[in-house]
Amino acid sequence: MTVQDVDPFAAGAADGRRVALIHYWLVGMRGGEKVLEALCRMFPQADIFTHVVVPERISPALRRHAIHQTRVGRLPFAPRLYQKYLPLMPRALEELDLSGYDLVISSESGPAKGVIAPPNAPHLCYCHSPMRYLWDQYTLYLNGAGGLTRLMMPHLAHPLRQWDVTSAARVDGFVANSAFVARRIEKYWRRSADVVHPPVAVQEFAPIPAAERGDYYLWVGELTHYKRPDIAVEAFRRLGLPFKMLGGPDKLAKALARQAGPRTQILGKRPFAELKALMTGCKALIFPGEEDFGMVPVEAMASGRPVIALGRGGALETVVEGETGLFFHDQSVEALVDAVERFEASGLGRDCTAACVARAADFSEERFVAGIRASLARIGA
Repeated sequence: MTVQDVDPFAAGAADGRRVALIHYWLVGMRGGEKVLEALCRMFPQADIFTHVVVPERISPALRRHAIHQTRVGRLPFAPRLYQKYLPLMPRALEELDLSGYDLVISSESGPAKGVIAPPNAPHLCYCHSPMRYLWDQYTLYLNGAGGLTRLMMPHLAHPLRQWDVTSAARVDGFVANSAFVARRIEKYWRRSADVVHPPVAVQEFAPIPAAERGDYYLWVGELTHYKRPDIAVEAFRRLGLPFKMLGGPDKLAKALARQAGPRTQILGKRPFAELKALMTGCKALIFPGEEDFGMVPVEAMASGRPVIALGRGGALETVVEGETGLFFHDQSVEALVDAVERFEASGLGRDCTAACVARAADFSEERFVAGIRASLARIGA
């Protein structure tokens, strides 16, 4: 096993414990994988267990660890169809042999917490979200699914929910990435959770002088239905203001481009350097979805830019109304149009840079590490 350099603020990095990190799947680098990277820096000798891994799509920091797939990863076309194998994941997790490990940390969004830890190995679960497609957003996902999924999911969802609740009882301690998620953990699993916000690489973003910024508004993120890119596209078609959208998949990006107004640019996926430049140069970030936490608003604030966000979910824990952004509370085109007009009239974007940068600093990796340390101590790990 290749060992990563020890991080100076790592906890347990060289204490001799064998640590197993359980992550739902490794097919790209999004927020959950950034959390896993931070856990790997805390425990550079840890082994990673996951359902499916596509090595070329994950970071070198993760590839330096020994990565073990469940049997789901050996199924036909698993790197592409892994979500179709959801009903097989509970058993696959329970088949993992974790004997010999002294500490288990699961990273839960898809099925991950259901492993069977050794009797003397504490199990801490960092929960990004109880599986949305089984619980509060089940109907939304079902309505947007293909024909076969719509046929099968009603029959599979009930036993999957039962397993989800049962497996929650095996965990020694829960950590939620936001108070919003902690409330959902209590609602669906009847377990309490510490709140430790995920680490955001705020040091990779920096503001630029006002004279160098542009006059456009910005969207950054995956173009999925629950993030409501359709609201943003229609709102800026009506407003007639410059608007840029970054994100994929390309198929949906092309569909949105057909609906967009003449001053909207659907840019698809872009390299990180271009994303940073667009983030620092925008008037404000547009964030109309209800997220469990949402790293993108923090990245925008680290760039010195305010956020116009739906006043629900994780955004309420990151954006400060009237200081680092504005909220709208009805998830509709009309409400977003009104919020942008209020923002234009307020002048907030001209003098909020220092407040935005200061707020983003609250979500650094150092704070995340301290929170995980405290949660581990509470379960005797």
